[in-house]
Amino acid sequence: MLRRLLRRIALIALLLPAGGGVAVAETTVAETTVVDATGAEVTVGDTGRIVSIGGAVTEVVFALGFADNVVAVDSTSQYPHAVAEKPDVGYMRRLSAEPILGLAPSVVLAVEDAGPETALNQLRESGVPVVLVPDDPSYDGVLRKIGLIAAALGIEEKGRAVTASLRADFKRLSDAVGGVGERPKVLFLLSIGQGGAPLAGGRKTSADGIIRLAGGINAVDAFEGFKPLSPEAAVLAAPDVLLVTRRTLDLLGGRAGLLGRPEISLTPAAQRGRVVAIDGLLLLGFGPRTGQAVRTLAAELHPDLVLPSAGSR
Repeated sequence: MLRRLLRRIALIALLLPAGGGVAVAETTVAETTVVDATGAEVTVGDTGRIVSIGGAVTEVVFALGFADNVVAVDSTSQYPHAVAEKPDVGYMRRLSAEPILGLAPSVVLAVEDAGPETALNQLRESGVPVVLVPDDPSYDGVLRKIGLIAAALGIEEKGRAVTASLRADFKRLSDAVGGVGERPKVLFLLSIGQGGAPLAGGRKTSADGIIRLAGGINAVDAFEGFKPLSPEAAVLAAPDVLLVTRRTLDLLGGRAGLLGRPEISLTPAAQRGRVVAIDGLLLLGFGPRTGQAVRTLAAELHPDLVLPSAGSR
């Protein structure tokens, strides 16, 4: 630990301009060691300068009261609105160590598929603790995510209080959704650029997870991950509902543009005009707002379902 501390002090000294310095937030004194998503033990002794990578990770950090300690976020971190005031270190899978080190971080909290690994290793070799946070798209995954981040920040008790409240809310939602009869087939589409074919969300994706939690059936189960959708595959999937992020809907030309696409137009969902558009980070983030996401989607899939309100008993 002493060697790591000395290296950090040396790094900060090199980064300080003559006659000035980097403003350093209040730091924690007690060390804490956590086991991250990779099974690695990571020791964190200073939470004064946090770089947060991953939209849901950043949401959790802010929700736990550490917004003032965050010195930078990545481009997927878009909620709450205060994150717009933080420096952006780029897309979470295309990170570069140099600009992050230039911020003299005391710890990096990153979603587990952040990278590349070479950049993360450079941070570790420079003495910066890197905690990779699991990203399992399920109720239990949300609770583990929050628990690990709270532990890394040295506030396990607060983390337990937050997860206990969420666990109770998730139980109420699960009981309500579990009672639905007919479950519609839902096709999730993601567009990553103008003009290209949209990608369908298959098994083991955040889209698959949220559809199931909201009482739907993923219309695509022939593959894992996100893959381009052909007209033939779309017709065979026969979705009852088309689910998209609001950004995807904009990129595809709105409702008319989506419903007029050849791979979509012949589906039951298109013929009935059933399109649901929800903010992407809310829908797919699996962070503190997961209950809100499930309520929003479940209300669209099951209009007659009575859902418990947040905080109800």
